[in-house]
Amino acid sequence: MSGSAEKLNGTTHLAQLRQIVEPVCAAHGVALVDARFTNEHGLCLRVLIERPGADAKRGAGVSLDDCQQVSRDLSTALDVAESLVPTGAYRLEVGSPGLDRPLITLADFTRFAGEPIKLQTHSPIDGRRKFSGTLLGTEADSVKLEQDGQVVLVPHTEIAKAHLVYRF
Repeated sequence: MSGSAEKLNGTTHLAQLRQIVEPVCAAHGVALVDARFTNEHGLCLRVLIERPGADAKRGAGVSLDDCQQVSRDLSTALDVAESLVPTGAYRLEVGSPGLDRPLITLADFTRFAGEPIKLQTHSPIDGRRKFSGTLLGTEADSVKLEQDGQVVLVPHTEIAKAHLVYRF
């Protein structure tokens, strides 16, 4: 990722961005999963949404129409919030998180307890940065998972990225 996307994905900036994106999502009956800038084929704001509900553990139920409506209204909201988006060209993508849904918040890690996950940390924990196993939930501000028969606690602040693993 280039410096511009890294700067735009700073903690404070993403929190401010969520304050704009979440109400737009809520107005359309969907929940925000993640919003961040990438540099894949030019600067892109990628927004992932899901439909909350009893049968939506893996984010089922988001339609193309949902994505289009959120994209349209979010584009307008972002035009008003000029200080949060870069000047010049960027692309807005709105989609569902898919079967390998990213896990962002502690609530995500609680919600998906029992599911297989992969995660990577910013710095090594017990000599490792990559973990794969069954998510056991959370404990205080840490994520608890079982890997190779051992329970591992990973501080939430140390998680660089995490996602569900879909098994066929």
